Amino acid sequence: MGKRRAGRELLRSLSKKQKKHLREFGEEHPFYDKLLLLLLLDSCFPFQSEDSDKSSAESDSETEVEQVSGYHKLLATLKTSRESESEEEEDESESEEAEESEAEMDSEGSQETGEAEGGEEDKNDVPEEEEATDTAEQMPSQEQADGTDTSCDPRHGVIGEFTDVKHESEFSLETNFMEEESGDCSANKRDSNPFKQHMDKELEDKEVEKMSMLPKTSSQSQWPRLGQLLFSYTLEKHKTLKADKEVDVKQLHLHKPLESTWLKVNKRFLSSVDKPTDSPFTPLQRELFCIMNSYRDLFYPERNALTNGEEIRHAYCLHALNHVLKANAQVLSNNTKRRDRKPGADSEDYRDQGLTRPKVLMIVPFRECALRIVHIFISLLEVNDKKKIDVSNKKRFKGEFGSDPEEKPPNLKRPEDYEAVFAGNIDDHFRIGVAILQKNMRLYAPFYSSDIIIASPLGIRTVIGAEGEKKRDFDFLSSIEILVIDQADIYLMQNWEHVLHLMKHINLLPLDSHGVDFSRVRMLNLNNWSKYYRQTLLFSALQDPQINSVFNKHCFNYTGQVAIRNVPLTGSISHVVVQLPHVFRRLEAESVTSVIDARFQFFIDKVLPEYRDAIMSHTLIYVPSYFDYVRLRNYFKKEDLNFTHVCEYTKKAAVCRARRFFLKGEKQFLLFTERFHFYKRYTIKGIRNLIFYELPTYSHFYSEICNMLKATDSGVDATWTCTVLYSKYDAQKLAAVVGIDRTTQMLQSKKNVHLFVTGEN
Repeated sequence: MGKRRAGRELLRSLSKKQKKHLREFGEEHPFYDKLLLLLLLDSCFPFQSEDSDKSSAESDSETEVEQVSGYHKLLATLKTSRESESEEEEDESESEEAEESEAEMDSEGSQETGEAEGGEEDKNDVPEEEEATDTAEQMPSQEQADGTDTSCDPRHGVIGEFTDVKHESEFSLETNFMEEESGDCSANKRDSNPFKQHMDKELEDKEVEKMSMLPKTSSQSQWPRLGQLLFSYTLEKHKTLKADKEVDVKQLHLHKPLESTWLKVNKRFLSSVDKPTDSPFTPLQRELFCIMNSYRDLFYPERNALTNGEEIRHAYCLHALNHVLKANAQVLSNNTKRRDRKPGADSEDYRDQGLTRPKVLMIVPFRECALRIVHIFISLLEVNDKKKIDVSNKKRFKGEFGSDPEEKPPNLKRPEDYEAVFAGNIDDHFRIGVAILQKNMRLYAPFYSSDIIIASPLGIRTVIGAEGEKKRDFDFLSSIEILVIDQADIYLMQNWEHVLHLMKHINLLPLDSHGVDFSRVRMLNLNNWSKYYRQTLLFSALQDPQINSVFNKHCFNYTGQVAIRNVPLTGSISHVVVQLPHVFRRLEAESVTSVIDARFQFFIDKVLPEYRDAIMSHTLIYVPSYFDYVRLRNYFKKEDLNFTHVCEYTKKAAVCRARRFFLKGEKQFLLFTERFHFYKRYTIKGIRNLIFYELPTYSHFYSEICNMLKATDSGVDATWTCTVLYSKYDAQKLAAVVGIDRTTQMLQSKKNVHLFVTGEN
């Protein structure tokens, strides 16, 4: 009875932050483990925090405003105050109400994304009511993905530690030591080790100031496979990076098991190479890994789900896993040195950790992508069939991230790139922590016990929260050393704000200490310089100003950045197979911010009047931006025009009606959003006139939409028209559609440019 009473008293004594951590991760904060242990073992000896009272009194007495360093800010997180704890205390009923309301908010956010994928004639078809139900049912599993176990939830009246106690101790970096046979220590002692070179470099204050104040210097280089590379750096020019023609695995300084497993895992890509060699990489992988292994930031905008997507995924998984294994091996090796240190010997500084454990953050769009990444990790860690690694929670992971085998494929024929992108489980709200220690892997590890976090933008956004929200946490992002953003173009179709929100909260000083041993923390983390050491790997299928902005404004790596900048010689217009006159009409705008209003005014003043006549019926207006779509829809309603509209939120029945009205000519105009086309890929019949309100984000969408005209078998090919609006700020999109040569000519001319396409020529 005494122990139960002590447990209940412990719950009441927990602060709001402690309760939040218990609900979210299913375990007490590591900083309070000793307190929890003492209370549970001996309720007769209550814990008294004299140091806490003393530090609280000292903090209350401080009235002078002074500028403190990042190091002192971190030390201040160790101080606790009785007054603050008492103010933050709340009863369990209030906690329940808050959690229920937050769960509803998360459910609404998830439903909004779900609606964007609903209402189509395939496996994504679900009514809105069913979507809401499915989302609500998925919420418990989403919480569990952070390591939460409902058996430890205070709402259920159970006070206990994280249920996976065995794995928690097994995967703890603080309590484990290096195995002698692994040979990891010697691997980390090599002076030429890129990991050691990058993480051990100590920046000076003047260098950090230089990186934050001065513009970057750039140079160009031509590589055999990647093409045109743009190197950017702020500090002195680093050693010129050249593409290696031949690569020996032993020269890459891979962690011991990866040297033997990589060849086996990557074998299927090597067999497809035109000229088989003994190289462990394909030509693309070799050049990409050369940049990754130098710890420079990388932006590769030519990722293709059909051709090179998987070999790129394997390359960055190898690099991320190699980094984690080396970092953990360094910690375990130093643990062994500290344990074996003789009494009285001089103590050495072993600064080998960050402020929090997570080192790698991987942002991917769908659960299927996370599933493939974990499978690659497992394959890379398994030396042979006899030496299988122990993967905890593997069955649960397959159930939540795998696809339903009984699910029937859609009857509609879709393009190959669509099938490749939307393969498997395409849920876009997830997050999962992965802990790797020597020969074991732990899935669903709590974030603060994880080495790698795999999440979608929406999944990580709901954890970070917004300013003013009670339930939010982003301390686990404080010491991220490698950030991988794969398939960035898809986030433009989801919600790009989630990516920007993440970039604003990564590598910030944590608000709590999270049980860290400050004597083991690297000085770069204590000085709040983590962002200057973080490597960002950004992969996309296209060049876009918003993606470029993230790479240019949110990447501060002291080793510099590498961006692939190949220009398209021929655009997607060459894939238009119908005889169609294309009229590109240039609009003038003073700035990027004013181009939105300038385009709208140009459209309603110059373009729309030409299509108001009944002769110009069957006009489809392609609108990439949802906000422009809403603006045009409201204007059409105000002007009482005969139109219909479809977007990503339109229900299935409304979409069918709109397509039928447009085909029969009952509606003159059809407003059509790019996100609808991205998620559905329907063939719209009855089109005679095309208007691209703005150039498509994906260049191949231009030819796809134009080729829809051949689906109209009416024998009126001569009356087909296509009008495209563009400005000087659309240079990248324009080059992807018409090619670089025509783009140069069109931007130099202020007149309308007429292009005629006959078949494929």
